[in-house]
Amino acid sequence: MTARSLPSNRRDSLARQILEVGGRWGAHAALVIGIVAIFLPLVLTLYISFFDETLVTFPPRGYTLNWYARIPEEFGEPIWTSLRIAVVAVFFALLVGVPAGIGLSRYRFPGRGLISTLLLAPLTVPGIAMGLGIYVFAIWVQLSFGMRLAGSLGLMILAHLLITLPWVVRLCLASLTNHDRSTEDAAASLGASPLMVIWRVTLPAMVPGIVAGGLFAFIVSFENLEMTIFLINPGTNTLPNAVLQHLTYSTDPLIAAVAVIQMAIVGAALLLLDRLVRLDQVAS
Repeated sequence: MTARSLPSNRRDSLARQILEVGGRWGAHAALVIGIVAIFLPLVLTLYISFFDETLVTFPPRGYTLNWYARIPEEFGEPIWTSLRIAVVAVFFALLVGVPAGIGLSRYRFPGRGLISTLLLAPLTVPGIAMGLGIYVFAIWVQLSFGMRLAGSLGLMILAHLLITLPWVVRLCLASLTNHDRSTEDAAASLGASPLMVIWRVTLPAMVPGIVAGGLFAFIVSFENLEMTIFLINPGTNTLPNAVLQHLTYSTDPLIAAVAVIQMAIVGAALLLLDRLVRLDQVAS
């Protein structure tokens, strides 16, 4: 019996079953391809970091942990510089972003939409364009007013504040979106002042967003290359730029070891954050 000889209702049912089975298999195949695409480069990076070779060749002649021991010597100063910039930038991003998130979420005032757009706009600007624009602005200020900004640590921190602030504001807004405002109204009706309501009710509800925003802002700052490359001082260096410079002259597995350490630190931070504040509570 062929499919054409079946009744129309049977043919429709058979077609639906075929589509459902094909859809499930397609979804599973897409999932497997996605997992392989994500984890295969990570596994290969981990594997290469143990090569006992000055050039990456397959198969390696042996394996060693010496590349990890060379990280503090080769990249200690750039790591310290990146850490300082990221920590200071995240501190000021939280100092500005948390109140901004509360104000944008809980209050209506003239220019609210414009302020929200300006705070989130750096997410839409390519890092190269932003870095070049900041550098040109610093040169213009230096030529016009005699203030030396280009290459200064202060300008670098301000630039990183520009790219970290949107993450804090966005995640703070998301945490308040999921929060029932009636608890704040109840506290106010019981005589709490606006500042007391924010301190005792609003801020505790924002903890997942604040912590997640701070973590993602730190990662964005610490890993930034495309903007930072325009702003570094010849006497200083950040980790991403130091890695790029090293790759210009060498292709040894040292960079793979650096990447593995970075992946381990970021992965551990994400796992710890998920345990502490439950990332699924923060809307994307």
